[in-house]
Amino acid sequence: MAAKLILNKDREKSLLRRHPWIFASAVEEVKGRANLGDTVDIMSHDGKWLARGAYSPQSQIRARIWTFDSQQSIDNVFFKARLKQAYEKRQSLINTHDTDAYRLIAAESDGLPGITIDVYANVVVMQLLSAGADKHRDKIVSAIESIFPDCIIHERSDVDVRKKEGLEPLVQTLKGVLPDNIEIKENGIKINVDLINGHKTGFYLDQRQNRLNTGKLCKDKTVLNCFSYTGTFGLYALKNGARHVINVDASTSALEVSKQNIENNGLSLANTEHLQTDVFELLRNYQSEGKTFDVIILDPPKFVDSKHNLNRAARGYKDINRLAFGLLNKGGYLLTFSCSGLMPADLFQKIVADGALDAQIEAQIIKRLEQDEDHPVSTAFPEGYYLKGLVCRV
Repeated sequence: MAAKLILNKDREKSLLRRHPWIFASAVEEVKGRANLGDTVDIMSHDGKWLARGAYSPQSQIRARIWTFDSQQSIDNVFFKARLKQAYEKRQSLINTHDTDAYRLIAAESDGLPGITIDVYANVVVMQLLSAGADKHRDKIVSAIESIFPDCIIHERSDVDVRKKEGLEPLVQTLKGVLPDNIEIKENGIKINVDLINGHKTGFYLDQRQNRLNTGKLCKDKTVLNCFSYTGTFGLYALKNGARHVINVDASTSALEVSKQNIENNGLSLANTEHLQTDVFELLRNYQSEGKTFDVIILDPPKFVDSKHNLNRAARGYKDINRLAFGLLNKGGYLLTFSCSGLMPADLFQKIVADGALDAQIEAQIIKRLEQDEDHPVSTAFPEGYYLKGLVCRV
């Protein structure tokens, strides 16, 4: 019989709204034996069954909910059903576009807390970030095999957040032989992905539609692509007829992959530059030189990793947007993003507006951008919304 996690009085309100997290402060006691990652029944203070979840005694998120159905067991059938449901929801994306890489499981928003699964052609990469997810690794692998029987399965659970769950970072290939790199298709464009050392599970799948939209703005334009990683925004710009593209990143290896991607798509390196340097410093140098661009893309890494450094991150976002606004030609476009889930959308807009004001630039927001459709946000889990973007026209 499963152990029971008893809530303090009147602390079940979030569960009644189907939010999948229970914080340590909401727990009165645990009845029965519950080890790391075990499935426990969640009970109200007065003994009412509420949900079934994974227990994590070392985390501030003391339990993550698997199901609100008392008849549902957390077994192979459960995981196969959740993956099949998610796969069916992604069919419109796969069938509509010339695309073979996408997010299959977006953790809580697909009803599988702490689990991320990405598909890269014939390779499936998973991240297990919670104690419950780690406990059911074999079931998750079996569920993946039920949908993709011939795939390679690789785990990239190399994220420090696992330590908060009492888990160590882990990387392993669970089925097949993992290639160092794999070529995927995204909207018909060929992209080389480093599955071993690449960011996240190898690539930023959440920007697919945003890259497509950006490319359409770049015909005959000069483009500065900041924090370019492997240069995919720049690749879309070139594919759409950009006159000149500069990709800027701190990683030499990422910039080399960018060059390969350009050549693999039959495009010329002649009208591109790849600069390995600090973006903030480069923008200041360009400002002092009087250099300008038609399109600037700011897609920085996460500036906010806790609520404590939100103010510091806000200053960083403001500074970089101020600099970018000052480098735009009249009628030019700034595409600016924050991938920090702790950065509220309204605050990000205010920061960008303040950046324009400090740069003494008049600008309009003409479009809002967000994570792609294979990164859904459950209505019960607003924390799943993390990627905010604005298209600003000077």
